[in-house]
Amino acid sequence: MLNKINKLSQTEFTEVFGNIFENASWIAEKLYKEKPFVNFRDLSKKMLNIFNSTNNENKLKILNSHPDLADKTKINSLTPESNLEQSNAGLDRCTEEEFNEFKNLNIEYKKKFGFPFILAVKKKSKIEILDNFRKRILSDKKIEFNNAIEQVKKIAILRLEEVENKIT
Repeated sequence: MLNKINKLSQTEFTEVFGNIFENASWIAEKLYKEKPFVNFRDLSKKMLNIFNSTNNENKLKILNSHPDLADKTKINSLTPESNLEQSNAGLDRCTEEEFNEFKNLNIEYKKKFGFPFILAVKKKSKIEILDNFRKRILSDKKIEFNNAIEQVKKIAILRLEEVENKIT
């Protein structure tokens, strides 16, 4: 399995790992230069280290590349990963009232913090997501930036697990 990954060209490698961090293929490109990988855990650790060591400006760019949750007007522009994650959480099947609440929370949140609300939605229901959204919008900017960073890492770990499961 790892032999396959280590033998991928840079283009192929970036296709596989380029959206582990939303629309941040530059992380996969940097990671490619760290081959060969001993095991998948090694690859994952190195990828997270690249993200952790980047500056806050680059982290903010990654935060801002995440889509709004339950935004039915932008469903067609989601990356395949985001589309699947939101769909599995039921965010594409909200009631009109829920869609409106998400829309209003998304607007208010971005106005307050300068980036979209980010939550690893895998295995969460739309009610859990809304409850989390309602709580976090009351947070302080610095705390919320750190929360968003942690959620981005959780999403990346979940996406890496998906890739590992597909490959093995």
